[in-house]
Amino acid sequence: MRRLFHRFGTAFLAMPLVVKVAVLWLIFIVVAAIYSRLDRLFGQALPLQDPFYQPFLFGEARPVEGPSSAHYLGTDVLSRDNLARLLHGGWVSLIVAATVVSFGLVFGGFIGAFVGYTRGKVETVTMAALDVILAFPPLVLLLALVAVYKVRNLTMIALVFGVLGIPTYVRIARASTLGVAGREFVQAAEAIGTKRTTILFREIIPNIMPALFAYALINAGYVIVIEGTLSYLGLSVQIPEPTWGNMINEGRRDIRQTILPIFWPGLFLTTSVVSLNLVGDWLQQRVAVRSSAL
Repeated sequence: MRRLFHRFGTAFLAMPLVVKVAVLWLIFIVVAAIYSRLDRLFGQALPLQDPFYQPFLFGEARPVEGPSSAHYLGTDVLSRDNLARLLHGGWVSLIVAATVVSFGLVFGGFIGAFVGYTRGKVETVTMAALDVILAFPPLVLLLALVAVYKVRNLTMIALVFGVLGIPTYVRIARASTLGVAGREFVQAAEAIGTKRTTILFREIIPNIMPALFAYALINAGYVIVIEGTLSYLGLSVQIPEPTWGNMINEGRRDIRQTILPIFWPGLFLTTSVVSLNLVGDWLQQRVAVRSSAL
């Protein structure tokens, strides 16, 4: 663990300033989302306001309050705390993005490395099947699944995103494997009679994971946008569960009163996606330099 923190600290110091800011923002979003989830699990026992509570119904507040010491980012038209809803909405985006990245790295990475190294008929059949899946626009397929099968809970939506994201990771892993499989260290391992399974897990997969992880960061930003689009259309998790997309959708109806309920989730969504792209681009540059040195 100490070595991991040391490597992260060394890499962080080597980042450009804008990338450092992006990393800090992503860390904030992850910590805040986890904190908001713990607050819900402990029954709002932590110092964070209830994102569902509407105090104006009991005469305790006015709708659409501006930023204050009681509500740091103000309230929406139902007098719910914007900050609490933003942090809880970050949990939805975090779970969906983490599921897609995990499915892609684990299943997509293994399948791509396997077919890229073994080649033959298995590769041909697998890639043909994946081409068929990739032919369907993912957003349209998600809309169909959600509308027809009434998939409206976070677990099912995250799983659907995760499965649909696998084919792209397979293609990237296969392409990276084709480049690594011809390297001298792989040929040397084959020459001394090392099992192909051992070569796959010891030599191939560790060397393609940095490229996959760099793509995963950029892909996570794309997934957050897609989930936000579904939420905006009312086809993601059900209201009143806060997400950045449905917060924008709810706020647009009262935009003449205040723009804050739209501005804050839009800012969080945009900043998170830009940060993921900045970190992903920086990591891709590092991977390219590392690959040229192999």
